[in-house]
Amino acid sequence: MTAHYFSAPAKLNLFLHVVGQRSDSYHLLQSVFQLIDLQDQLCIRLRDDGAIHLLTDIAGVDSSTNLVMRAARLLEQRAQQRGLQIPGADLSLEKQIPMGGGLGGGSSDAASALIALNHLWQLGLNQNELMQVGLSLGADVPFFLLGQNAFVEGIGERLTPLKTEDAWFVILHPGVAVPTPLIFGSPHLTRDTKSVKMSDFSSGLFSFGRNDLQAVAEKAFPEVSAAVNWLGQFGNARMSGSGACVFARMTDQAAAKAVVQQVPLESGWQAWCCSSLQHHPLEGLLKK
Repeated sequence: MTAHYFSAPAKLNLFLHVVGQRSDSYHLLQSVFQLIDLQDQLCIRLRDDGAIHLLTDIAGVDSSTNLVMRAARLLEQRAQQRGLQIPGADLSLEKQIPMGGGLGGGSSDAASALIALNHLWQLGLNQNELMQVGLSLGADVPFFLLGQNAFVEGIGERLTPLKTEDAWFVILHPGVAVPTPLIFGSPHLTRDTKSVKMSDFSSGLFSFGRNDLQAVAEKAFPEVSAAVNWLGQFGNARMSGSGACVFARMTDQAAAKAVVQQVPLESGWQAWCCSSLQHHPLEGLLKK
């Protein structure tokens, strides 16, 4: 069987403000999502018996609840509704994006699975239809189906395309997984940050605002606080998403590599030198 490979890039929250909370407890957010070149790789081999198998075991995640598998099952249902018969697929993942890191790895994997299987199974779903499917998998999934960076509002479903400056980043994972429900459920979380407009950060996006989740995460996980303090020596360090990863913009690739080389070996941290992306690597497969 021929192997088909598809990239699933990570994202950074350049800032993340919590501006309210709905009656159903979902939080209202504002953020800028920035694609970066830290990527998982999805491998798909088509079958001829209609079966769908996930061949990669992810620690702590049952294969039936894995977002890639759920994405494939949702597309299978769409095919059935259209009277189409799919060939099936064997799916495997090579993970580089850390789990529980606030970089959107699971959501990105699911989005790439939707894009890839829609293409390989020739289902003909357009971008809006894929985004509707993606939203049922998680609030971040539609962003990765947009194909470019975005100003994000609502619970993550309101996306406005945004061109950002090219940049280099150092990203640290401090060796802990931060449970998102713990952070959003904290009574200490700021939930009333003033709303902003895109024009508010038009000339200084990389230093704009803050991450409202960071203070809660730092208090609950000293490892996150230590990573912020260490990386803060080299730039404006802040947490991405609900954590645990921390990032800072660097002046260029050489500066980013130099900081990565200084990460204390005894810390147990993972570190990456990453560049920004303006477009999703699979954007060309999205039928507008």
